[in-house]
Amino acid sequence: MNYDTLIPVIRKLAIEAGDKIMEIYNADDFDVKVKSDDSPVTAADEAADAIISAGLRAAFPDVMLVTEEQAESHTARGETFLIVDPLDGTKEFIHRRGDFTVNIAYVENGVPQRGVVYAPAKNRMFFTQADGQSVEETGSFALDTIGDVTPMNVAKSDNGALLVVASKSHLTDETKDYIAKYAVADFKSAGSSLKFCLVATGEADLYPRVGRTMEWDTAAGHAVLLGAGGQVVRFDDHSPLTYGKEDFANPYFIAYAPGVNLKTA
Repeated sequence: MNYDTLIPVIRKLAIEAGDKIMEIYNADDFDVKVKSDDSPVTAADEAADAIISAGLRAAFPDVMLVTEEQAESHTARGETFLIVDPLDGTKEFIHRRGDFTVNIAYVENGVPQRGVVYAPAKNRMFFTQADGQSVEETGSFALDTIGDVTPMNVAKSDNGALLVVASKSHLTDETKDYIAKYAVADFKSAGSSLKFCLVATGEADLYPRVGRTMEWDTAAGHAVLLGAGGQVVRFDDHSPLTYGKEDFANPYFIAYAPGVNLKTA
């Protein structure tokens, strides 16, 4: 993969999808359906997926594509692929809370190498540059011109006063019990893949996830965190979280700044 080619494409597609999502978000009403796994899906999920999938297939026709909204793609097998969650945080979208994101990532040999996370309702854009450094872009998000960017770096963590972020919609008792093992100065909740980005910007030190996620939920945020100096490991044995698993389901995991002294499960 030529990353100089990849990054402008995935950034532009994220913005185009975000524009369509906000058009539906700002409408008076929108339909909500329920998928076979009881998770909600809206017209915004489907419209964003159509935009991103068409763009990726046109630009990279020979690269395997996995996307949440196309069940047939979930049977694909490989360790190198593009992976998409066109609207992560559908529940946040439905309740008009704003904590939803567009996520596009490129995984190579099981590792998310590059990605973009765009939160259109919050006007925040995070992505990895071609050289691997993660940045936050500010400005008007023009389709074909990257605006001002600020390099992202994880915090120099103080283990006596950690900043922890966890899921807004999926805060389990097991997650609370694990967080209680740390000296926590502040706790915040956030939706979708924004949690990875808050660790990547240094706004949080630790994001434990003791709950179900799929690879499309995490790959883009994972790539952004890696590009800011952070890490994502399995909850059970602290080995690196890898991608391309048979059913694209993740084990529990911990995303963190490397200065954090991780506690055992």
